[in-house]
Amino acid sequence: MKNRILVFICLFFAVASYAQEGLKAGIQGGMPFDDFNDDVSLTLGVDVGYMWALGEVVDAGITMGFINGFPETFHSDIVREDLPHVQFVPLAASVRIWAGNSFSFGVDGGQALGINKDNEGGLYYRPQIGYLVDSNAELNLSYTAIELDGKTWTTLNIGLLYTFTF
Repeated sequence: MKNRILVFICLFFAVASYAQEGLKAGIQGGMPFDDFNDDVSLTLGVDVGYMWALGEVVDAGITMGFINGFPETFHSDIVREDLPHVQFVPLAASVRIWAGNSFSFGVDGGQALGINKDNEGGLYYRPQIGYLVDSNAELNLSYTAIELDGKTWTTLNIGLLYTFTF
């Protein structure tokens, strides 16, 4: 009986684990909240990175991207044309854990460089969950936070990620 359980567990992990190694490119859109809710209406971002499979279940890699926060143009019936775009270039390490053939969760963490005027950037972290909709395409939901001087950039995002394997 113990051998059967052991065989079943081994087969389960062999079938249920699926690492995604390769070059990754993605796009995400989101909505800000908290500190930037009145200044930014929507965000759009792109990411490029590479993941290495550390085993059947864990991937690790590096990523970089670009995030643009589009300024809020209407607020309380007053046109606000003078607000700037808020822009970052995140540079991060990535970890993904594959809980099954199609489901993963993980985090990107590093530094986001601010590229617009008076934006110094800050500590960047982005926890996310993903679901494979195809063998190389993933739909993901993420939370982005960038710890700035006195404020925190926070957004809730939905994105699509594609893995190129060579």
